[in-house]
Formats: sequence, C-alpha cells, structure tokens
Amino acid sequence: MSAPLLNRINTPEDLRKLSRKQLHTLPKALRQFIIDIVATKEGHLGASLGVIELTIALHYIFDTPNDLLVWDVGHQAYGHKILTGRREQFETNRRRGGLSGFPKRDESIYDTFGVGHSSTAISAALGMALAALQQGLLKRKHIAVIGDASIASGMAFEGLNHAGVTKANLLVILNDNAIGIDPSVGALKKYLTNVKKGTAREENLFEALNFDYYGPVDGHDLEALLDILTVLKDKDGPVLLHVITTKGKGLAQAEANQVVYHAPGKFDATTGELAPKSTISQPPKYQDVFGHTLVSLAEKNPKIMAITPAMPTGSSLRYMMERFPDRALDVGIAEQHAVTLAAGMATQGMMVFCTIYSTFLQRAYDQVIHDVALQNIPVIFCLDRAGLVGQDGPTHHGVFDLAYLNCIPNLIIYAPSDELGLRNMR
Repeated sequence: MSAPLLNRINTPEDLRKLSRKQLHTLPKALRQFIIDIVATKEGHLGASLGVIELTIALHYIFDTPNDLLVWDVGHQAYGHKILTGRREQFETNRRRGGLSGFPKRDESIYDTFGVGHSSTAISAALGMALAALQQGLLKRKHIAVIGDASIASGMAFEGLNHAGVTKANLLVILNDNAIGIDPSVGALKKYLTNVKKGTAREENLFEALNFDYYGPVDGHDLEALLDILTVLKDKDGPVLLHVITTKGKGLAQAEANQVVYHAPGKFDATTGELAPKSTISQPPKYQDVFGHTLVSLAEKNPKIMAITPAMPTGSSLRYMMERFPDRALDVGIAEQHAVTLAAGMATQGMMVFCTIYSTFLQRAYDQVIHDVALQNIPVIFCLDRAGLVGQDGPTHHGVFDLAYLNCIPNLIIYAPSDELGLRNMR
C-alpha cells in the first residue's frame, strides 16, 4: 500500500511536525503496513493493530525518547517500532539478523526496556521515574502501557502499590481489550467491565491506590486520545489512563477471531483468510498429545485437576476445560499463584497438573522450591515450549529448565522423546 505520509516519518520528531489533520490519515496507513508485512512474514498481529491510535498519540504528545515509554507486553509494539526509525527494516521482524519481535534495549534508544513477558512495565517505569527524581529530572515523564490481562498479575499490583505512595511522574495506560492471548479472566476483568458500563465508578480501585484516574477513553478516537494525553502530560505524580480498544482493529477476521489472529501465521492481507495448511501429514503437536492424554486420564480419575496461568490454548489445556470445566482452571497471568495454588490442592489429595511454558515457570521459581519441593508435595509440572523456540527469540527460549530444576530436591524430571513416551510416562 502506498503511504507517502508514513514513508516520511523516520522518527517521532517527524511525526510531531505534522498537523492534527494530517495525523488522522496515519492510523489506516500504519495498520495496513503492519498487515501487509505480517501476512507474508508472520508474527504477532492483533495486539499491535489494537493500539495504533494510542501509539501515534503517545509519540505525538510526549517527547520520546526523552520521555520514557515502556510496553507491556511487547506484542503491542510493532507500530512503535515503525514510527521510531525501523520502518525499512520491519520486514526482517523475528528473522535471523533482523528486528526482535519485542522491544529490545540494544536495538533502539526508543526501546527503553526489554519486554517479552508480561506485567513488568509498571515496576520498570516506576524505577525509571524514581531515578529521575534522584537525578533532578523533574519534568521527565514515564509511561507504562499495560494490557488488562497483564495488570491482573501480582507483579503489576506490586508496582501499583508502591507507585501510589511516591511522587514519581508515572503514567500507567491500561489498554483494556478484555483479552490477552486467550480471553481475560478473574474478578478484575469483571470490575473493568463494570467500569466500562458505568456501574463501578463510585469505588474506584485505582484511586484507592492513590492514582489519579482518567477514563475510560475510546482508544480508537485519535482526537480524544490527543486531548487527554495533552492534559496528562502536565500532571505530576502517579496517574492511570483507562483506554478501551479492540484487539485486531482494522482487520475484520482479526477482530472476530482474536485468539487465532494473535499470531496467525501467513494470511491474505486483503481478506484476512488464513493461508491453507500443508496437506503433508504432520506429527501431532506436543501440547495436543498432552491435552488429549490429560482428558483421558481425568475421565478415569476424578482427583485430577489442571491449572494454567493464561495459556489454555497454547498448552492445549482447553480440551480439559471443555470436558471438565470445574477441574481445569485458568488463573490469568499469575505463574506464582498457579504453582502455590497447585500445591494447596495437592495437600488435600488432588492430583494436580500445573501446565506452564518452560520460560514462564522461571517466574515462579521460588514457589517451586519453597511451596512444592521443600514440602515434598506431589505436583506435576508440564512444561511446554522447552528448548529453542525460534522466532520469539531469547525472551521465550526455554533453555534453562533442565539446569534450574535439576538442582531442586524431590523433583523427578522427564523429557519424553516422542508421543508414546509422553503418553506413558510414570
């Protein structure tokens, strides 16, 4: 797609030279640019399409890179990369020698913090903001863009809890689209839904944590975003802006099938139709073998329970969730909680399968040691995505699991070599 205006933007400084009228032509062009490249080169799609207007408004109103912008999770950052000098290289995204699929500090001065896992942005941006206070940089702004699935994590609440008693110039932007990779879950999701419906404004959770709360704002209304960010730019202290967006915005198929189009593989850039699958027989996916086997076991043993921290599709736990909805739990992006929850269940005689990606279990290492292994509690950990995982890069490589688990007492580690080994492990 020809996009003359987009082609003139090599830095946010170029963006800030545009009039507001000119700015309104950019969202469609930027979306189409991402769609055209991801359609053939593959990558994450829906999350970045959902924050196009927000990305443009942030770089237009704030003085990046002097004002610091942290993305959480990095799936949202494709538009950010394109507007910060990497448009010509964007087709190399997630390829060897090319751009990282996530913000990466050594890739660009505009990537202030490396992000591949969720719920880190508030703590990181708060750390930057507190450092700015010590350095006398009182006008510098620090912005953390965090999804509604990510803000439900314990680490995000730890950051909010701390920030609320500081004078840090921290703007938390809650990108509320009611979905992570899979649909968001939990009480906070219900609370945010009520806020959007106007039924939970009297007791505002974020105001109770000493944040000045603004919103909800339509995240696809560029003019409204520009207006509110202009106001918030001059606000000191901790502020939270609640923005409502649609994941996959601008591509009908991605809006309708948000789980599939999180990272859809190759597709038709015009219609959104997925590329036909190869007719060559493929071996079953590791996670599907696990998922179907777990259902078979659960049919025979009523004590079997299963837990996943926000990965029911990726770990194929969805099969058990469909068959036994009361015995398979998605606890949201909360790996630490998932592990200790499993331990608590197991103390009461349940046989618990805790299904976590290898690289995400790193986030619950203390719980594996303290709450499971030292007490010799029988929890079964099922680690997906072990080893080198290709295009997602080092933030998602599950290369440490054998090393970090082997040194823990009371654990038996088994790495099946094939389908039969997985189904029949004892």
